[in-house]
Amino acid sequence: MHHHGYLWSGPKKRFDDEALRRPPHPDPPPADGRPELFQRHREVRAEFPVVDLPPLETAYWLVKPRKLVRGTWEEPKEAAEWLGEQLTEYAPRFDSGTDREGARLPLLVNAAAERLGRGGDVSHGFYLERPAFLSLALVCCSPNRAEPGLECPLR
Repeated sequence: MHHHGYLWSGPKKRFDDEALRRPPHPDPPPADGRPELFQRHREVRAEFPVVDLPPLETAYWLVKPRKLVRGTWEEPKEAAEWLGEQLTEYAPRFDSGTDREGARLPLLVNAAAERLGRGGDVSHGFYLERPAFLSLALVCCSPNRAEPGLECPLR
């Protein structure tokens, strides 16, 4: 097992487009459905796997393009250290004073290492200076516990 790191930062309005953040339903709308439902279903089917937006379910980062992988680590501690580096870099821009507190960041890093060590994924999101959002994720791969059928993006 190894771990992939993902980072997305961008306008909160774009982050809020949840249709492009969830995997498309495997079945199309009913035959008697409205044409705009068919159009939206086609759009989501085509765009979900390639759009850089963070998926609602962390494991689905694995279906995204390999260029979105920010790092790969064999050891949970190394992956958690990357998370800590990102948190440190972005902390001055966090909108919430509580999120900026220096004592909180090491707790998040330690919890991430522990969770990854048990085969779980880690996902954090932070509001940045308005109206931006930061999403950080560490995803276990080969296999992923939540979605074991998803293949490694680096293969």
